[in-house]
Amino acid sequence: MNKDQVKGRAKEATGKVKEVTGRVVGNEKLEGEGKIQKAAGKVQADYGDLKEDLKKD
Repeated sequence: MNKDQVKGRAKEATGKVKEVTGRVVGNEKLEGEGKIQKAAGKVQADYGDLKEDLKKD
């Protein structure tokens, strides 16, 4: 596992928490920030996955 995979998955988790918290308390801005952060984390994790796949070949 590389640092992009770890950081990306951490961002995804943080974004999910923000998204759910925003939804529960009715804060659309927080919910939106969470969705964006979750998507950014997914991109970073996918990039890290790709790097690992290329290393294995």
